[in-house]
Amino acid sequence: MPVDQIPIGTFSRITHLSQKALRLYDERGLLIPAARDICTGYRYYTYDQIERGIRIRHLLWLGFGLTEVEAILEARERGDAGTIQEHFARRLAENERDIGRLYAIAEALRRQQQDPFNGGFSMSITEPVIKDIPALRALSLRERGVYQEVIPRMIRELFTHVCPEDGRQPAARVAGPIMFICHDEEYREADADIEVAIPITGPVSLEEAIAGVVTLPGGRFASVLHTGPYPAVGKAYERLFAYINEHGLVPAGPSRELYLNDPAEVPEKELLTEVQFPVENLPPSP
Repeated sequence: MPVDQIPIGTFSRITHLSQKALRLYDERGLLIPAARDICTGYRYYTYDQIERGIRIRHLLWLGFGLTEVEAILEARERGDAGTIQEHFARRLAENERDIGRLYAIAEALRRQQQDPFNGGFSMSITEPVIKDIPALRALSLRERGVYQEVIPRMIRELFTHVCPEDGRQPAARVAGPIMFICHDEEYREADADIEVAIPITGPVSLEEAIAGVVTLPGGRFASVLHTGPYPAVGKAYERLFAYINEHGLVPAGPSRELYLNDPAEVPEKELLTEVQFPVENLPPSP
């Protein structure tokens, strides 16, 4: 064996990459051995490949997937700093969201210890009522994605139109609270059909076609007001569906969550969320 060839086992110990992983990276073309024994198929690497192996392990430790690792290393080889920065910026944003979620979980667990019968949440729910809500003209964004990622971003995008910070005239006059509309019939971890809308009135002036003007249908809605952290709003849905069932009603369209105050201005325990469900009477039995 030449001096500059390192057996796969030794290379594995140096780079802290398992032999199973190294075989996978070979198959993907991510880290191809410099030589292979014709008889046994045993893999050998060179000292020059150690840096690439360690770089792969570091990127994996940072949370990148193999496809992203491949893209980053390819960008590095062609001197494309912009692509590398985009990948790292996206990963940083994902980590910051995860940190926020874990912090919220930690706070809920602390509250759970203090109040073991309240599920870790301080909240209140009003008695459900039936409302007749007129059709609403609104600025709207709709796309598919993950709730925790898409909803905050779309809210920020809509507010750039109605509350611009750069001196521009607002695109429209706000006529109600911002809302999230769920168009799926079941909960989806990813690829959820999400709409965020702000009711508006008067003329509309959109310089960029980022948001659209829609008419949200009116009708009879069962409504309940939830006070407390957003992660606990499921209790409001539970109470609302019990009410719908008790009164012989059935859901007749997508649900809405109306955010009545700003999480940047009030503590979590004072957040107000109105949950609305369009309803109709249960059809008579045949």
